[in-house]
Amino acid sequence: MPITLIIIAITCIVSFIAFSNRKLMDDLILWPPAITRHREYHRLVTYGLVHADFGHLLFNMFTLFFFGRVMEVFYASQLGTFGFALFYIGALVVSILPTYLKNRGNPSYHSLGASGAVSAVLFAYILLGPWSRIIVFVIPMPAIVYAVLYTAYSIYMDQRGRDSVNHSAHLWGAAYGVLFTVLVNPRVLPFFLGQLSHPQF
Repeated sequence: MPITLIIIAITCIVSFIAFSNRKLMDDLILWPPAITRHREYHRLVTYGLVHADFGHLLFNMFTLFFFGRVMEVFYASQLGTFGFALFYIGALVVSILPTYLKNRGNPSYHSLGASGAVSAVLFAYILLGPWSRIIVFVIPMPAIVYAVLYTAYSIYMDQRGRDSVNHSAHLWGAAYGVLFTVLVNPRVLPFFLGQLSHPQF
């Protein structure tokens, strides 16, 4: 069974249970003091298994389903069978680490959802097919155009800090996805640059 589908299945099951089980939600969500004071380091990964609501879960898993399957094949060819699992778990940790460090003394801060890791998957995919067409809220556009708009929006919203979305995790996840992929196979970078020089609208 593909690793992508296993990740989606586990995330959906845990999220659905946590919707009606407050204790499970509290045990898995990223709550910085639990890590700082009680060394509950598992939260740096398990926060990605729980979501705020069904819409939050659906958007993340829908995106992971379409792009994760492609990237799973790539990482399996480079790192072996569990290459994509390694990439995904690393994305969960790296995307949330700056948030944790910034809020480690803040008892009122919580963060949840797989958005940072999903951003890593999406941006890794964009390296391999920058001009491939993706659908964003029913609007088709080249993947690289979406990447630019997504990055600009996330930076703007992160600086404003006026909503409950962890835009920092999105940005760090995207950066991780690009860097990890290039480190795994350096030939990806010249391939990406070569593709950019031949626009395909």
